[in-house]
Amino acid sequence: MILENRLFETLKLGDTASATRLCTADDLFIFASATGNHNPLHLPGLDGDGDGQAEAMVPSAFAASLVAALLGSHLPGPGITTLSQDYTFHTRAKADDELVTTVTVTGLDNGVVTLAAQVIREIDDMLILSGSVRVQAPAKSYRVDGSTLPGLTVRRHRHFEAILARAEPLPPLRTAVICPENAASLGGAILAMKHTIITPILIGHLGKIHAAATELGADLSGVEIIEEAHHAAAAARAVALVREGRVDAVMKGNLHTDEMLRPMVVRETGLRIGRRLTHIFVMDVPGLAHPLLVSDAAINIAPDLATKVDIVQNAIDLAISIGIAQPRVGVLSAVETVNPDIPSSLDAALLSKMAERGQITGGFVDGPLAMDNAVSMAAARIKGIKSEVAGRAEVLVVPGIDAGNMLAKQLAYISHAEAAGLVMGARVPVILNSRSDSSMARLASCAVAAIHHARMQEKAE
Repeated sequence: MILENRLFETLKLGDTASATRLCTADDLFIFASATGNHNPLHLPGLDGDGDGQAEAMVPSAFAASLVAALLGSHLPGPGITTLSQDYTFHTRAKADDELVTTVTVTGLDNGVVTLAAQVIREIDDMLILSGSVRVQAPAKSYRVDGSTLPGLTVRRHRHFEAILARAEPLPPLRTAVICPENAASLGGAILAMKHTIITPILIGHLGKIHAAATELGADLSGVEIIEEAHHAAAAARAVALVREGRVDAVMKGNLHTDEMLRPMVVRETGLRIGRRLTHIFVMDVPGLAHPLLVSDAAINIAPDLATKVDIVQNAIDLAISIGIAQPRVGVLSAVETVNPDIPSSLDAALLSKMAERGQITGGFVDGPLAMDNAVSMAAARIKGIKSEVAGRAEVLVVPGIDAGNMLAKQLAYISHAEAAGLVMGARVPVILNSRSDSSMARLASCAVAAIHHARMQEKAE
């Protein structure tokens, strides 16, 4: 983005500028922190007026600041000084509203510029703010690359915290933990047990499990431990516990994923239920107003169309379980138009049509979408893409494991996201953590599994 101003002599009556801004929950937290205005009416998740509902209303000053941003960045631009403001606030926007701000030059007088200003809510053209503002025009020309200016990253676990709040009141999920033979894998299970999210049954090498507990300073009194010295035997024992009805979930410990999954896919004695096993990352991305699901980044290497159908359906089912009522699924490709030379674009278009025809249910599916226009309303608008999904995807379906793995790790290591991992398509949720996962990620993985299990139980009844 290039920031460039307009000197007084270049302005004329009727000059106008507009900008569109999606107001996120993080914007409201940042604004409250910056201004010191912690009115609960303006803070997501709080009930400020006692009606039993969280308001998350956009402060009037935030709407006015959108006008100031447009004046200071575009028209007249960098170098202005604000002299006076006269605004009327007609109604209040809320978090997740997209707001369109417009300023128009209405007066020019000896270096002073008068502009009409308004802020509207884009979805229904509701007027939020209207009025006028007087500014002193810039004294000298200014042009800079805006991408060089400092940014701000908000790091909180608000999506994972919401998931934990939903999981903790549920009955603990009986979970077979396979080979928790180091501090990280055992620690995740113990932490989830302390939060009453799971009741673990530990399966593995007894000496290594106790050594890990000693390293953690953890007391395993009352925790059932099943001795299995070899990884393959431990994984098979966990599958047997599921089939016996003794556990409702399986959790990966310190063993390779393929070792854990191998007994689950055996036709006669495994845990398959008709769909393919697919992996889903539930990601808490700082600054994003909702959890982001990415699939498949860990199991299916180069999925064909039939496998992608299961990938999409499993992801929709899990998204619904964690509270996304009708998930928006963006099927990713390198392009947003169908290109016969790019197979992923063809698959994406077919998946979109299959959802229209009811072969995939429970959510909106659109593709092919490139990454930018899947998650950015501005990018979707520039490309002229209008759909329920474009610009606001909550689920991203990747072409293959390479893209999925890179996307998830970019979000984790560049955007500071946390990822909870789950395998779907088995009789029970399979909790799949990485060795590098934080305690919060491990805890959230167990919470997601518990919530999904509870929903499946409700549907079965």
